[in-house]
Amino acid sequence: MILLLTIIFFVFGLIIGSFLNVVILRLNTQKTFGGRSACMSCRNTLSWYELFPVFSFLWLGGKCRNCKTKISIQYPLVELVTGLIFAAIFLKFQDIFFLNTFSFSFTYAYYAVVFSLLLVIAVYDIRHKIIPDSLSLTLGILTFLGLFIFGNSNFLGYFGFFPHIPSLLEFLAGPLIAAPFALLWLVSGGRWMGLGDAKLALSIGWLLGLSGALSGVVMAFWAGAVIGIILIIFSSKHGMKSEIPFAPYLVLGTALAFIFSLSLFGLF
Repeated sequence: MILLLTIIFFVFGLIIGSFLNVVILRLNTQKTFGGRSACMSCRNTLSWYELFPVFSFLWLGGKCRNCKTKISIQYPLVELVTGLIFAAIFLKFQDIFFLNTFSFSFTYAYYAVVFSLLLVIAVYDIRHKIIPDSLSLTLGILTFLGLFIFGNSNFLGYFGFFPHIPSLLEFLAGPLIAAPFALLWLVSGGRWMGLGDAKLALSIGWLLGLSGALSGVVMAFWAGAVIGIILIIFSSKHGMKSEIPFAPYLVLGTALAFIFSLSLFGLF
């Protein structure tokens, strides 16, 4: 039963991931998020059988059926990662699924939207080296509202939908996590850290709480250090002065801290 449900949520994530690719590519352009998908090179409208997430990419050999131009690996990767995230969110809250369907549905929908936003932010930052204010603001509003809607309930015995007044520490978690990033941005004039990273860290603090957010940030710096060194050593496109976006590592650290309930520092 659990395996079947996990597969269902994974497939649902693949479908949503396909839409997230559209958002990433069309955000801040003159194009709308609706309309038929087409090849970015020859503008040929894609047929229905070319729109299956991941599988169509593999079936087409990673090339446009019409003009044979290579299709960006971004498409299947975003779809696959979204599928894995959606499946992981289900597994994290699977106990609620069987105890309280309403609580599960509300909780799952919220975190699915939040992590979809985080994924869009990460990929957009990779492509453009910037985090759009529209995405930061939307994420900030959602995570702030989440402080009042989700939490640990002693009465219910689980974490999930639980309207309440958050504690002072829950309020301060966002600013406390964001402050070091903002300071690095201010001191370096934006050379060491972008202001967008500070805005993202604010939302991460509200999303994970102080302990979880600190764990996520540490994981982000570890991943960033390792991958950054690898890129510098093995990629001719990267050097010591290359600009490496940090949002993807923050999103990765956030996902790991959330899914595995990391608390590296043992804080409350």
